[in-house]
Amino acid sequence: MAFFYCFFALAIRLKYPYRRLMKFLNTKSSISLAHVDALPIWRRPMVLLVLMSVAMPVSYSTWMALLNNFVIEVAEFDGVKIGWLHGVREIPGFLAVGVIALLLFFKEINLAILSLVALGFATAVTAYFPSMSGLLITTFIASVGFHYYETAKQSLELQWIEKKKAPKILGWLVAVGSAASLCAYVLIVLGWRYWNLTYEIAYGLAGSFTIVIAIICWLAFPKFENPTKQKRQLIFRKRYWLYYALNFAAGARRQIFIVFAAFMMVEKFGFQVHELTALFIINYIANIIFAPLMGLFVNYYGERTALCLEYLGLTFIFLAYGGIYYFGWGAGIAMGLYVLDHLFFALAFAQKTYFQKIADPSEIASTAAVVFTINHIPAVFLPVILGYFWINSPAFVFVVATLLAITSFILALMIPKEPSIGNETVFSKLIKNARP
Repeated sequence: MAFFYCFFALAIRLKYPYRRLMKFLNTKSSISLAHVDALPIWRRPMVLLVLMSVAMPVSYSTWMALLNNFVIEVAEFDGVKIGWLHGVREIPGFLAVGVIALLLFFKEINLAILSLVALGFATAVTAYFPSMSGLLITTFIASVGFHYYETAKQSLELQWIEKKKAPKILGWLVAVGSAASLCAYVLIVLGWRYWNLTYEIAYGLAGSFTIVIAIICWLAFPKFENPTKQKRQLIFRKRYWLYYALNFAAGARRQIFIVFAAFMMVEKFGFQVHELTALFIINYIANIIFAPLMGLFVNYYGERTALCLEYLGLTFIFLAYGGIYYFGWGAGIAMGLYVLDHLFFALAFAQKTYFQKIADPSEIASTAAVVFTINHIPAVFLPVILGYFWINSPAFVFVVATLLAITSFILALMIPKEPSIGNETVFSKLIKNARP
């Protein structure tokens, strides 16, 4: 409360006009994207995207950083239970197509902000429910917030950012999110080692931070009107088939990494909270440095080359993960693979820019929701099934991931060098020329 008293005292002291304050807090004002240059820099769409890119990772990264230790040390989970937990976590992603219905009642930016509040709330209370049922409920709520936020944000990014600048800007947004996660991880490590930080305090602070930033996003920015009106119905396009396939394979492969790679660090090598979090810190330092460079790489060499490089690298990394179990390699190699794995995944935004180039501008929001659902179809059942395999053969799980990476590499070869509407795959021109 002292903060608010100081704020209003300062406002009066500086003779801050009442009308200007109300204008600042006016959430009903709207402005076309064509006129955003008239706004102060701090109220423009890119700043809003940056703030949201900070708000989400603080909660999500804190949740992920502490999860494996929390479920093993406090909730006493095994591979089967962690598989079920992550399976439930991905159900809202599978139902992301429901965003289309919500967009009949909410603007995309409003939906993104409300989703951030849901994510922050669920994160803040996670540690108070250390049971299977309690974690399933809080995880489900957090997942609704995370996935609906990501769906809306992805749509806004592709609508607000120019195609020529998209790879660079998306690379910088990845770096911003990584920096936010880095700050969260550093505080977790310091808190655990020196300040006797508890799960309750860590989760509570992270969730509260996300909620505060979401409120700022709601109050401080006008509602930006997109130049192209978005279609509000379910849309499947035959010409988007490659984009759908890439996302399906990526969802399955990504799920194995998220669920089992970090779990391996705790189960096999006995990593403590501060040790696992330190590994995450290394990951995000690498992302801060390399994500903008990756944006330049995609901008210069194109989506096809970038995605082929990502999937080829992941193929060898997942093979090496399996080698940890087959050949008994130590924690040092596992840590190196984990960092490289995370770094290659940062190239995934090339999928977004590929879609931006081939998409009808009016179908971006609808397709974003559809693709999020496609991405999470394997994520709903795969962790559960592989959780049972993990108990008997962890290496088999990474063999499956290797096969998925090879599949993604083959699909990426089908992306043309210069994708566009009418040139969605390398077969598009051949099909057109074959028609009488």
